[in-house]
Amino acid sequence: MFRNLLIADSGKGHVEEMIRMLQDIPSLKAAKINLLHVVSEQSKSQSDGHRDEAENLLNSAITRMGLSPSSVSTLIREGDTKQTVLKVADEVQADLIVMGSRGLGRLQSILANSTSQYVFQLSTRPMLLVRDDLYVKHVNRVMVTIDGTGVGDDALRTACELVREIPGGTLTGVHVVRQESAPSRGGRTKADEVLDAAVQRARGFGVDMKAIHTEGKDIGRSVCLSASECNADLVVIASQDRRPLVARGLVDLDKLLGGSVSDYIRVHAPAPVLLVREPEQG
Repeated sequence: MFRNLLIADSGKGHVEEMIRMLQDIPSLKAAKINLLHVVSEQSKSQSDGHRDEAENLLNSAITRMGLSPSSVSTLIREGDTKQTVLKVADEVQADLIVMGSRGLGRLQSILANSTSQYVFQLSTRPMLLVRDDLYVKHVNRVMVTIDGTGVGDDALRTACELVREIPGGTLTGVHVVRQESAPSRGGRTKADEVLDAAVQRARGFGVDMKAIHTEGKDIGRSVCLSASECNADLVVIASQDRRPLVARGLVDLDKLLGGSVSDYIRVHAPAPVLLVREPEQG
């Protein structure tokens, strides 16, 4: 599963509670932890003071998260937080970025210079986003979106690997269609076929998944509603980057403005969101 975590610590929010809960999952307990704090560029005299303060913040965070200092790599960097998180994630080859979020939406995030929204939309790596207005006592009920794509299968596998290690953990797979297709001669719809295949795939990972499908013109809203109905503690979603390779390093304004399904879920899901990215090719 995830073996190399980058935690972007701001000294506030519920990220630390989430990390403590994830420590109950054996494979994540054994993961390498990289704890990052970014300070803005300062003059030399100011820089020394800010670095001392950052070191104290990181040491306190390690204690609160119940981590062993010897197992954590602490990183203090100066610069723009958004770009630094992305750069460090590549540098340490993190397979999961964990960040907190104020839950700002669309243009509001741009105007507020939201770091988490920027990283969420532009990172090519999986990311776990924990909103400041959410408090999760435990991770037990996991919900995953099912779409029948390759990256969707990766999200399903990730969800299964998590649930398999959670005592009493449950998994619900949700497939949303904008318009119900006509049933075949056997009375099965396309959505039925997609969910049947996902259920079988989950069984292959040793997990019995409850499968539901719903119809809604707004997929993001339907996913969030389903998460509320099944009282999910964690929502796992997939995101495909359809930009050509040459353009993947460029800012996609539509994504930054929150036009994607994943961005809607980021803001409105009633639980932390784990975004599984499509592996880069080439």
